[in-house]
Amino acid sequence: MRVLAPPLTFAAPTAGDDTWPSIVADAVDDLDVLADLLALDRASLRARCAPDPFPLRVPRPFLRRMTKGNLDDPLLLQVLNRREEGEVVAGYVTDPLDETAASPCPGVIHKYAGRVLLTATTVCPIHCRYCFRRHFPYEAHRLSAGNRTEALEYIAADPSIREVILSGGEPLMLKDAPLSRLLDALEAIEHVDMLRIHSRFPVVVPERISPALVERLAASRCRVTLVLHANHAAEIDDSVVRALAPLVSSPVTLLNQSVLLAGINDSADALESLSRRLHVAGVLPYYLHVLDPVTGTAHFSVDDARARDLVDALIDRLPGYLVPTPVRERAGQAAKTRL
Repeated sequence: MRVLAPPLTFAAPTAGDDTWPSIVADAVDDLDVLADLLALDRASLRARCAPDPFPLRVPRPFLRRMTKGNLDDPLLLQVLNRREEGEVVAGYVTDPLDETAASPCPGVIHKYAGRVLLTATTVCPIHCRYCFRRHFPYEAHRLSAGNRTEALEYIAADPSIREVILSGGEPLMLKDAPLSRLLDALEAIEHVDMLRIHSRFPVVVPERISPALVERLAASRCRVTLVLHANHAAEIDDSVVRALAPLVSSPVTLLNQSVLLAGINDSADALESLSRRLHVAGVLPYYLHVLDPVTGTAHFSVDDARARDLVDALIDRLPGYLVPTPVRERAGQAAKTRL
């Protein structure tokens, strides 16, 4: 196996590139603060919520897109630790995709032919209540300085692996310099020619899209795809569109995946608006996931018949390239299952 060491040049971080860590550190994690910022009655908000080991965490740029005074705001419902999370529902488990069984070494999840996923970090700037990894045992299955060599050797030893997906947690929680070093190591593996980054950051904290990050991704010898995660059109304000503009003008492919969530985007109008707003931002809809049955998320579930009806409505309303593919992920399957 021969590895490549391609010459790469990219900009050093500018003074403004490090504003995002302070934004992440200032995320709201207190219900009373959340209530005050959204002009909600504290008692009414607390009545909806319950303590949870998966705590409230929402960055202020995302919070500012919520409608003040609205307890049912679709962005608020994605981050609010509601009492329904404590309900025990048959079929909802802590590892619905059996990812721990698909981990050949720490930091690597290898479920599908031709590609592997690296759990590049264990943390996120936002805690989405429907997250399928909210119970994932990251400490035993995370990429770290101590096991990174093993993960890279695993990838290098399998020439069938063409694509590496950076996930987490949130891979862009890595600052530009350590992220670049990880990309260097992956780009040095000859048979890896595609890199994919799954990130909520461009939507929830658009300040993360620094000039240095854009230039580094554009300079990769691999084809780079950035998969965003937005579920509702209100998530994509002008700050997100502006942040994405340099990536739109770069060789990086921009896609979006959503989760179909009851009370948030389970209407044809909401999904149509999301697709159109993504298009304005230069992003194409990719997948519309039905909910993974993870413990604490049953209240978000939308049944398959309803999901199919919604996608049929989108087909009638939108050009084909703006209709996301409805899918379910099943443990042990060779690929995602289309509805």
